[in-house]
Amino acid sequence: MLHGMADPAGVTLVVGDEELLVDRAVGSVVTAARESDSAAEVHELVGSKVETGELTRLTSPSLFGDKSIVVVRSAQDLAKEVIAEIVSYAAHPADDVVLVLVHPGGVKGKALVEGVKKAKAQVVTVSKLTKAGERLDFIKTEVKRGGRAIAPAAAQALLDAVGTDLRELAAACSQLVFDTPTDKKTIDEAAVARYHRGRAEVSGFTVADAAIEGRLRDALEQLRWALNTGVAPVLLVSALAGGLRSLAKVGDAPRNLRGGQLASHLGMPPWKVDRVKRQLGGWGPEGLSFALQAVAAADEQVKGGGADPAYALEHTVQVIVASRTGR
Repeated sequence: MLHGMADPAGVTLVVGDEELLVDRAVGSVVTAARESDSAAEVHELVGSKVETGELTRLTSPSLFGDKSIVVVRSAQDLAKEVIAEIVSYAAHPADDVVLVLVHPGGVKGKALVEGVKKAKAQVVTVSKLTKAGERLDFIKTEVKRGGRAIAPAAAQALLDAVGTDLRELAAACSQLVFDTPTDKKTIDEAAVARYHRGRAEVSGFTVADAAIEGRLRDALEQLRWALNTGVAPVLLVSALAGGLRSLAKVGDAPRNLRGGQLASHLGMPPWKVDRVKRQLGGWGPEGLSFALQAVAAADEQVKGGGADPAYALEHTVQVIVASRTGR
């Protein structure tokens, strides 16, 4: 979407609520900014926690002339005064700062969206994929990114096996490309069937729940069983990341929302919100941040950066459990 961009705009607004595509859009701006200054510091902020004056402080000229990148997620939750500050800043952004605002769309925080658009910020709109045909196109594009093609029947088999979650689909495509011999240009149904052998016995979510709840022995047993029955390492990493992100989302949700309202605000089914609330008990912000960093490192290792995906996953599960108990 923004790949190959020499120097990103001073202010970029990413609008949409398809988490994977939003993350990629933000990631490509950050990557582009770091291409021109590899020492650029990234500040990740959450809308509800940003205080008045914080943006001014982070965007003030650095003594050393270093570039800084400020990413504000859940910008719909910014306070009115902070929105006014950002809109005013967007009209005259600093040269050595890249500001990325992430907004899910919808009415809340509309003043921010309209204000920064008027200030000529770069706008990236991410549309939710709602139709099966769009997801099949997504699978084809993901596989093409890896330099391969996928037969239509194989794409459909993958969608049927994995389901509609884009992170899971992207992870599955990445693993299929990685596992398919380089002389084979098109991934067929047989490759998809091999890949999904054993997914029924244990899923990454079983492993993630055990790790997040601090059940180390269960988590490691389930992890080994999953790997032995053919569940792809990249899907296990994706499930661990998803479980931790759900904790962060529920933990950051407004305290005044209950039941259906909370589920709707988070975009999660009510049963999942209840389960994540129970899991939140042993977690603090520092432990969660540490666990997420460990998962990001494991993601890199299982995609070819490390020699042994099984070891990387076991280590990550141990770090998650230790981060929880070491609150």
